[in-house]
Amino acid sequence: MRARIYQIPKNAMQSGRAKTEDWVLEFEPSEPRRADPLMGWIGSADTQAQVRLVFGSCDEAVAYAERERIPHVVALPARRVMKPKAYSDNFRAGRVENWTH
Repeated sequence: MRARIYQIPKNAMQSGRAKTEDWVLEFEPSEPRRADPLMGWIGSADTQAQVRLVFGSCDEAVAYAERERIPHVVALPARRVMKPKAYSDNFRAGRVENWTH
């Protein structure tokens, strides 16, 4: 029963950074998911896969895992690289890419 601690990434459909400051503790699946022979639904008998704990910081999540003696792995988020751009760069004469209508 190993856990993974990570920061929630920004959704591709959202432009802001709302609700991306939280850290999540999720358990890795202990058995593979399989199709039910009667209905065809995908599922497993692993109830730990349904547990998702949200913390305000990475330290809180790690402290909880250590207090409960849960083996864990912390996945640090990738560093965001901001490329400042101006709207006028789209119409610049020495532009690298071609720009057409």
